[in-house]
Amino acid sequence: MHIFDSVQKTKREFIPLEEGKASLYVCGPTVYDDAHLGHAKSALVFDLLTRVLKANGYDVTYARNITDIDDKIIKKAAEQNKTIKEITEFYTDSFHKEMAAIGVARPDIEPKATESLEAMFGMIQKLIDSGHAYATAEGDVYFDTSSDSEYLTLSKRVQNEDERQERVESSSLKKNAADFALWKSVKDGSLTYDSPFGAGRPGWHLECSAMIEKHLAKPNAAFAVDIHGGGADLLFPHHENEAAQTRCSSNHALANYWMHNGFVNIDGEKMSKSLGNSFFLKDALKEYDGEVLRFYLLSTHYRSNFNFNTEDLLSAKKRLDKIYRLKKRLFGLAESSEPTAFKTELLKALSDDLNVSSALALIDEMITKTNETLDTAGKHKELKRDTLANLSFIEEVLGFGVKNPFEYFQFGMDEATKEKIAELIEKRNEAKKAKDFESSDKLRDEILAFGVSIMDTPNGTFWEKV
Repeated sequence: MHIFDSVQKTKREFIPLEEGKASLYVCGPTVYDDAHLGHAKSALVFDLLTRVLKANGYDVTYARNITDIDDKIIKKAAEQNKTIKEITEFYTDSFHKEMAAIGVARPDIEPKATESLEAMFGMIQKLIDSGHAYATAEGDVYFDTSSDSEYLTLSKRVQNEDERQERVESSSLKKNAADFALWKSVKDGSLTYDSPFGAGRPGWHLECSAMIEKHLAKPNAAFAVDIHGGGADLLFPHHENEAAQTRCSSNHALANYWMHNGFVNIDGEKMSKSLGNSFFLKDALKEYDGEVLRFYLLSTHYRSNFNFNTEDLLSAKKRLDKIYRLKKRLFGLAESSEPTAFKTELLKALSDDLNVSSALALIDEMITKTNETLDTAGKHKELKRDTLANLSFIEEVLGFGVKNPFEYFQFGMDEATKEKIAELIEKRNEAKKAKDFESSDKLRDEILAFGVSIMDTPNGTFWEKV
């Protein structure tokens, strides 16, 4: 398996710290608002990476944090006259539900900032003791960037004053303009946490380094984690500062491989709340099946910037429809347990830095050839069994085609209509069982009047939108 390392700017063979195992840490959401398409893209990329690592036989430990300490959370709570806990729990729950809707599995470890304060205190103290951090008269603690000879080697850039990102206003007592907060005292009467350094709140960059040390780092390892990932906007300053904190407080570097996914644009413009085009995932899910969004957002390479537009989304849906039509054609049959050439080639493509374009081309070719063969005379029993195995493998590594093929084509029908159709189908089945074919035909016509088609199979009667 090969991964493009964002820091070394080259594709590297994946060689884990521990044979047969892979550790992955990804920067998660700050839970003060609904998840947007950028969150969805990043979550999908690293969900795919986890699936491909597992398909290659690795025992994967995947951690993704929840940032539940932030000025934006405090502001939202004040605006809505709610507690901090009410805000963070609501948006954390929403995030989980929306990620599940697009097929993103929960991580193995999901630490919260509020549950990791002791780990942060320990890291700050180590940095102070080793001369890499200092306290100011105002009660703040800063990382001394001039003490780290390797600072900026991650992003390979010169510090730009305009690009500094901090939770709170910068202090005039900093030694260097580039120094960043590890702990900030708070004087405005807002939420604070007690610490050995005084009441305050942790700096933005601190929590991830502390969480990685707490949950993933192993003694005497050269790196705390195999892979660290996130959006491209996090490379600097967030990941740069994380790397500095870990490097200077421990005997190892933070990550062996760095992976960053591209931005999401909306109709050619970078997604931004200030532009009014921050497309919330919950709104997209009202219009499109979650698996359609998954297919679409994963349809371009993860490192490329993604341009979200309706035309391309509908084209992606048509490609996904083909998977489901083939699955429907083979519905109810048993799959083969034998390896297939297709599965080997698909995993080979995805193991090449998640080359999803090649993977989707293989899938398109497999579907076309299978349908052409099935259209000819003959039972093709083995082909059907192998094809079902191929479809199952697509489900496993890409998360496409996981639904009942008939239910997939029901998207957009309201629940009341679905319940009514289910009732009519049950009545029709009872009429057929009683050999009351006149009633059965009337009930069939009533079902079809909803704009659906029905199919009687050995596994039951199914319907879908026409």
